[in-house]
Amino acid sequence: MILNIEAIHHQARSSWASANAGQSVSIRIRTKRDDASAVTLVYGDKYDWASTLQQAAMDKWISDERFDYWEASVKPPHGRLSYRFHVLSTDEHIWYAERWHKNVPYEDAFGNFEFPYVSIADVFTPPAWVKDAVFYQIFPDRFANGDPSINPKDVEPWGGTPTIDNYFGGDLQGVIDKLDYLAKLGVNAIYFNPLFQAASYHKYDTIDYFAVDRHFGDIGTLKRLVSECHKRGIRVMLDAVFNHAGRYFPPFIDVLENGSASPYADWFLVHEWPIIDKRGATTYETFGFEPHMPKFNTANPIVRDYLLNVARFWIEECDIDGYRLDVANEVDHAFWRKFRELVKALKPDAYILGEIMHDSMPWLQGDQLDGIMNYPVTDFILKFMVKDVLDAREFADAVGGWMALYPHQVNETAFNLLSSHDIPRLLTLCQGNIDRMMLATMFQFTYPGAPCIYYGDEVGLTGEGDPDNRKCMEWDESRQNQELLHFFAQTIALRKQYEALRSGMFRFLQASPGSHQIAYERKNDHEHFIIAMNASPEPQSLILALPEGHWQNVWNSKAKLAARTNEGNVTIQLPPYGFQIFKQTEESSCKH
Repeated sequence: MILNIEAIHHQARSSWASANAGQSVSIRIRTKRDDASAVTLVYGDKYDWASTLQQAAMDKWISDERFDYWEASVKPPHGRLSYRFHVLSTDEHIWYAERWHKNVPYEDAFGNFEFPYVSIADVFTPPAWVKDAVFYQIFPDRFANGDPSINPKDVEPWGGTPTIDNYFGGDLQGVIDKLDYLAKLGVNAIYFNPLFQAASYHKYDTIDYFAVDRHFGDIGTLKRLVSECHKRGIRVMLDAVFNHAGRYFPPFIDVLENGSASPYADWFLVHEWPIIDKRGATTYETFGFEPHMPKFNTANPIVRDYLLNVARFWIEECDIDGYRLDVANEVDHAFWRKFRELVKALKPDAYILGEIMHDSMPWLQGDQLDGIMNYPVTDFILKFMVKDVLDAREFADAVGGWMALYPHQVNETAFNLLSSHDIPRLLTLCQGNIDRMMLATMFQFTYPGAPCIYYGDEVGLTGEGDPDNRKCMEWDESRQNQELLHFFAQTIALRKQYEALRSGMFRFLQASPGSHQIAYERKNDHEHFIIAMNASPEPQSLILALPEGHWQNVWNSKAKLAARTNEGNVTIQLPPYGFQIFKQTEESSCKH
């Protein structure tokens, strides 16, 4: 086979070459799918190439529709890494470097790729706790009413039909009252939708960034909540809306009243004055096309400092553990660099999460965000396991291509969700099929990244798009789906028990075109899991080549592996929308 040279790609930066803790460097290269049979990384120190020369076999880690991605992690002998690749097929080989590719390499480091120096300050290290986190998203007005005395005047009875502007009285005291429920479930991090004073029930149109909304409580209530969470080992992340303010934000009111003469005229992005023309059209930029959400001019140093003081305030006053940043990709990079510098100085392990739904590598260089809401993976899971849009091969290709965009530490601390306040609830998408919901959830919890449960999904709450997906939490146990609740608690416990399910290597083992069965592994130095799934309404068997040794089913003790064939394959029986999780026992893993 002749190598497709045009498909080979590497860059000495970003996810292609990234420094790790311990001063190692992870190197990736791309080749055409099923083209190369082996790739070797040849590396050394550019100042002493001959005597420092080493080789490392690269592992074919993952694939997408067109490419294979190979990876190796090596430690530069003196902090400096000069390297090239030796790419082989069955019929030829080439040497590939930054400024050349040919059949015979130079004897020195001329033209090599270079990772100039592994500086500790440049290593991207998201907070270590995030990959061990199980988040629970709370929409404050709809979770629990703990203090009826602060209800909005037009509050409706709990459990009523949500609309675009009604209230049900959920508050922070209600959350405090239910913390033992969350702790028992296994949750160890809460993501709150906005808590700051705002005009709407959803609170994305902020009025006062330094006040808890009066219908939720006050700063004292929030302090008490955070303290009670921390006693239970639960972290707290707040939603921060720094892209735009609300219609009744005082500086914006001043601009409405005084126009270009307002001292806040440059706080917003105004194209011409007056900001509302004779036809009633707005001349200022907004979130989307929402005139009640004027967009901030974060390039203005005064605006920047104001918002940074907001970030400082809630960490210093309430000891929160991170921020989820609304519409993060529409705020300038310079602002986020300042934001990170401030937040990390105040609390080095604070989690900075951005709402970005596309390739986010420009924000994930270690100078801005720690992680992103992993909506593309949400989409892949739903299309394969819920909507029957993708087959197994298409699903694995989509996931593989997405994972290859990022270094492992980014994948491990991504925020993985299947429901939220912005999309229909999972059980509704599954048309009420509990098995299908469990299948998608199990993939979410055994995939790299921090899983998030949208409040009520664990008890069978349903809902179409906004506002139906923002129903009141169901606290009547007789109306809760106890089977589903038990499943979520069991799944969380499984993830917490085994480190490899949180931070081990992830690789697809089987995903055939036209099928709806997949198998993948999670593996570290101590644990090895094989997970098989059937996204079909019919029972299916999956034939898989497993490493020798003893394997036990850690989910269903009654499910056993079939005897191996002469070829070493085993057959795994899978029920409709079912899965099996096998772990290699310590006895067998110690032999290899």
